Amino acid sequence: MEKPKKVALAYSGGLDTSIIIPWLKENYGCQVVAVCGNIGQGDEELAGLEEKARKTGASEVYIEDMREEFVSEYLWKLVRAGAVYEHKYLLGTSVARPLLAKRQVEVALKTGCDALAHGCTGKGNDQVRFELTYKALAPHLKVIAPWREWNIRSREDALAYAAAHNVPVAATTTKIYSRDRNIWHISHEGGALEDPANAAPDEIWMLTKSPREAPDQPGEVAIGFHQGRPVSVDGQQYASSAALLEVLNQIGGEHGIGRIDLVENRFVGMKSRGCYETPGGTLILTAYRELEALVLDRSLMHYKQKLAVDYAELVYNGFWFTPLREALDAFFDVAAEPVTGEVKLRLYKGNLEPVSRTSPNSLYSLDIASFTMGESYNQQDARGFINLIGLPIQIRAALKKG
Repeated sequence: MEKPKKVALAYSGGLDTSIIIPWLKENYGCQVVAVCGNIGQGDEELAGLEEKARKTGASEVYIEDMREEFVSEYLWKLVRAGAVYEHKYLLGTSVARPLLAKRQVEVALKTGCDALAHGCTGKGNDQVRFELTYKALAPHLKVIAPWREWNIRSREDALAYAAAHNVPVAATTTKIYSRDRNIWHISHEGGALEDPANAAPDEIWMLTKSPREAPDQPGEVAIGFHQGRPVSVDGQQYASSAALLEVLNQIGGEHGIGRIDLVENRFVGMKSRGCYETPGGTLILTAYRELEALVLDRSLMHYKQKLAVDYAELVYNGFWFTPLREALDAFFDVAAEPVTGEVKLRLYKGNLEPVSRTSPNSLYSLDIASFTMGESYNQQDARGFINLIGLPIQIRAALKKG
């Protein structure tokens, strides 16, 4: 097969993608276009990225600010769905990959590339997420996955390659954690975390205070929603979704909110252990669930809970650009229409509890729910209700008796 002449690389400036640029040039003799999306990974991670990419051999570099699109068009969809993978994981890395891969494809087509490359390992989920997006948006482009081709087998090997080719990287053999950060979360893998018998070292956490060091007095925050979309914090309206999320990240992180330690089932078939910090996202999802409980009727709420599991799995496995995801989003958009109101949360040393819930669409009737007898609910009706729904149980019991 003819070697590609120009390759668009999903570039982060981390260890893996930093060494891929010289490796592609050595092994394919091609031009390399580095494509990086700013999705809130922080100024320190983006600083000097273009210069570094060019020094290591990239002929073109694209760094684009996608924070607002990421929050509005991807993260808020997760919130409306209530999607959480395996009870804990708020999908911070999973949901970012389709957006990054989409922009990579767009740049590749614009610059005349005939191939796409990524730095995902052959053991991880991300290779699936990137490549399913490629198949959906540019199936004609060749895909190069160096971790499935080269003889580098470990992060130590990668560090040695970087040293031999004068590629500056932040990772070391003594600080070997693999991290992925964006405006929604940061993940930590590798090193001591590889053994689930080891406690997560205090040194890994970056966005959240230890609950032991969090303020001794509880904090409170009120989050406002309009038709399922977060729009305000403590009464202040935000036109920018990214700015709203940053505020909640700071508030949640200060009180030690959003840490999880998870052994998860990867799509590729193995179990892995990772630690995640999602401070603002944890606040938002908690508040959203409380508001839904107030405004959704029972049938819709319970059916939505079932679909949320499917949606989380779909996102985790990389099937973002599929008719099923679009159809599920249509359902969740309708379910979100009455989700308007405000929820106040109390934060204390890593713990969260609801303080108040208000909505113009509330289905909660004090007249009906109160222990005080009211005219809206006739308790005598319960007898016939129980007799009817209990009829199959009663008949079965009679048959068993003979």
